[in-house]
Amino acid sequence: MDMRTERTRKNIINAFLQLRSKKPLEKITVKELSALAEINKATFYLHYHDIYELAETLENEVVQATLHGIEHPELIFQDTRLFVRELTESFIANERLIKILFEGNRSICFITLLEKKLKQFLLQFKPEYNESLEKNIALTYMVYGGYYAYMKYNEYDTKAVFDLIGKFSDAIVSDYE
Repeated sequence: MDMRTERTRKNIINAFLQLRSKKPLEKITVKELSALAEINKATFYLHYHDIYELAETLENEVVQATLHGIEHPELIFQDTRLFVRELTESFIANERLIKILFEGNRSICFITLLEKKLKQFLLQFKPEYNESLEKNIALTYMVYGGYYAYMKYNEYDTKAVFDLIGKFSDAIVSDYE
C-alpha cells in the first residue's frame, strides 16, 4: 500500500473513532466522517462500501489484535489461569478501542465476535475440541463469564479480579479433564 493510501486510511479511521466515541454508529454519516477526515465522499467509497463495512473491519481488527495477545492459546484447558490472564491482559491492552467500537447497543457484539474468533483460533491448535460439547460449553462459559465478571468488577484490584476469574475457570475446566 502506498503512503498516500495508508495516510488516507488512517485519516478515515481516526475520524471514525472520534465520531464513534461521541455517537452511536447509526448516527454517523459518510458526509461528516469525510469532512472530519479531510477527504471527499468519493475517496471514502474507494476504501469502504459504507460506514458499517468500516465499523465491521475495525471491529474484526480489534478482536484479532486481542487474540494475537494470547501467547499460549493451546494451553486453554491445560493451564487455564495462564490463558485467562493472557486473554484479559490482551483485552486490557485493546480496551480503549473495544469501548469505542462496541459502545451502546453494540456491546454484546464484541464478546460474541471474540468467542467465535477464539474458537476458530483454538481449533488451529486443538481441532479435536470442535467435537467436544464439554470443551465448547466450558470455553463459552469462560469467555462470557470472564468478560462480564471483569466488566462488573474492573474498579477493584485488577490482579485480584484476574486471579479469581482464573480460579473459577480452572474449576470449570478441571471437572471435564
